[in-house]
Amino acid sequence: MQLDGSCHCGAVRFSVEADAPYPFNLCYCSICRKTAGTGGFAINLGARTETMEVHGEEHISIYRARMEDGSTSSAERRFCRECGTALWLWSPERPELVHPHAGAIDTPLPLPPEHTHMMLGSRPDWVLFRPDDQDRCFQEYPDESLAQWHERVATP
Repeated sequence: MQLDGSCHCGAVRFSVEADAPYPFNLCYCSICRKTAGTGGFAINLGARTETMEVHGEEHISIYRARMEDGSTSSAERRFCRECGTALWLWSPERPELVHPHAGAIDTPLPLPPEHTHMMLGSRPDWVLFRPDDQDRCFQEYPDESLAQWHERVATP
C-alpha cells in the first residue's frame, strides 16, 4: 500500500510503500511518547526503505535518542525542523525498513482488528488505558514482529 505523508507546515512531503500499514502497534516508551506521542503513545508503521521518496529533505533534522545508560541510540528519528512533526524512524540494524509515524500519514489507513500495546512499563499514569479484549499487552517488547502480526491478523 502506498502511504503519502507530510509534516504540519507542508515543508516536507514523502511517499513510501508499506507492507505493514495497519496502525496497530502502540508504543508507550518515553522516547516514542515524548518525540511523537499522541495520546501518550506513538504508532509506527512498517515500510520498505528503497521505495521512499522525500520532498523538502532540507527541512529535515535527525534526532538520536539518549538511552538510560547514557549511550546514544543508533536509530534515526526524522522530524521537520520547521514545525517539529515526527516523520519516521530508520535504524541501521534493519536498513531495509523505515517506520513512518502514523500521525504524519495523509493516506487513509486501514482499521486494525486488534492493537498491541508495548512498553507499558513506561506508560504515565495520566494516559487512559482501556485495551479491548482482543488486544495484546506487553510491559516491554511484544513477542512478534510487525511482519508476524500482519501474517497472523491482517492482510491489507
